[in-house]
Amino acid sequence: MDDLLKHAGAASVYALLGVVIFASAFWVMVKCAPFSVKKEIGEDHNTALAIVMGSVILGLAIVVAAAIQG
Repeated sequence: MDDLLKHAGAASVYALLGVVIFASAFWVMVKCAPFSVKKEIGEDHNTALAIVMGSVILGLAIVVAAAIQG
């Protein structure tokens, strides 16, 4: 039982860290873009921008998963 709590706590910390990293990466991408990302993806249906943003998020997910596995 003690081992289960230890692993659940570690998983919670990594999940919170991953969410913070994803949010900060999204914020940086939005701030660096010379246009409105929300308007480009939502209203103008800019598929290329959506693919680029999704690729960055997927790359971060791979890095976070590798960090969790050790």
